[in-house]
Amino acid sequence: MTESQGTYQQPYSYSAPVDPVHPVHPVNPEWPPPPPHRPGTEQAPHGKKRTRGPVALLAAVAIVAAAVGGGTAYAFQELTGKDTVATAGGSTTVVPTAKKGDVAAIAAAVSPSVVEVNATLAGGSSTGSGVVVTSDGEIVTNNHVVAGATSIKVRTSDGKSYTAEVVGTDSSKDLALIKLQGASELKAAALGDSDDVKVGDSVVAIGSPEGLTGTVTSGIVSALDRDVTVSTDEGQGQGQGGDGQWPFQFGGREFNGDTGSSTTTYKALQTDASLNPGNSGGALIDAAGQVIGINSAMYSSGSQASSSSDAGSIGLGFAIPVNTVKSDLAKLRAGSDS
Repeated sequence: MTESQGTYQQPYSYSAPVDPVHPVHPVNPEWPPPPPHRPGTEQAPHGKKRTRGPVALLAAVAIVAAAVGGGTAYAFQELTGKDTVATAGGSTTVVPTAKKGDVAAIAAAVSPSVVEVNATLAGGSSTGSGVVVTSDGEIVTNNHVVAGATSIKVRTSDGKSYTAEVVGTDSSKDLALIKLQGASELKAAALGDSDDVKVGDSVVAIGSPEGLTGTVTSGIVSALDRDVTVSTDEGQGQGQGGDGQWPFQFGGREFNGDTGSSTTTYKALQTDASLNPGNSGGALIDAAGQVIGINSAMYSSGSQASSSSDAGSIGLGFAIPVNTVKSDLAKLRAGSDS
């Protein structure tokens, strides 16, 4: 039991108090006489209860600090009510330990932190996904989901709809930060550590493929550090012409159309979890319920088709590592537009 619960105790024995000036000793002729009393040398009775002084307080503070530093920032955020990014270390679990790797438990825990993003564009519309990073409505998504948007609507997992504004974009990493208007008490996702991800790790993807909010798929991480090249030209953005696809290059080939002349390349996580148009900006989640990536590109077998109904996942999807997201947040919050 901890001190913070107000009942901190240690087992100890109790004996009657001893008068140091006039001690009383059992009478037994075989026992030697007690040593003469020397002022200032007496010791406290054995087992005396500890006091809650400054030392104990400092120790408690140190324990709390160590806990936060060890990966419990998500819990700390909930306790303090601060609108800070919910980061998490390798020891933090969003789902109960006994449910680690359970797709149903992961979906139940993380789905409230994933939203559907609908952007109105000059030449059409774009549907994607986003991940809640603060309880007051900061959402991370792909830049290509909101590029060129004249208005943005966001729907949360409980069906509520919000208007959103772009805070900052970084086309070089295909990331954007948007902010919901009038939102509060949203459930922020726990952001994990993508440097700890290994090939073969189980993952879950949550997003809104084809506008189907809260769709959950599962798979594994099939490769690391894949060079994925995407367009930085707003004219190439997802949703132009209504096909709902995003052109990208991988392995020396182009997929889902022409990326144009203005491109950027980033290192991505590769997954065989099913991703389809509308998953862009959604969460790739590890077995502990931590977000390890932002889904960004997927191969579509219907790349030349005029309708997204002909598109589908063949187990080749890519996600921006979450550590890239975390390192870019300050820039996005500063209103970067690049």
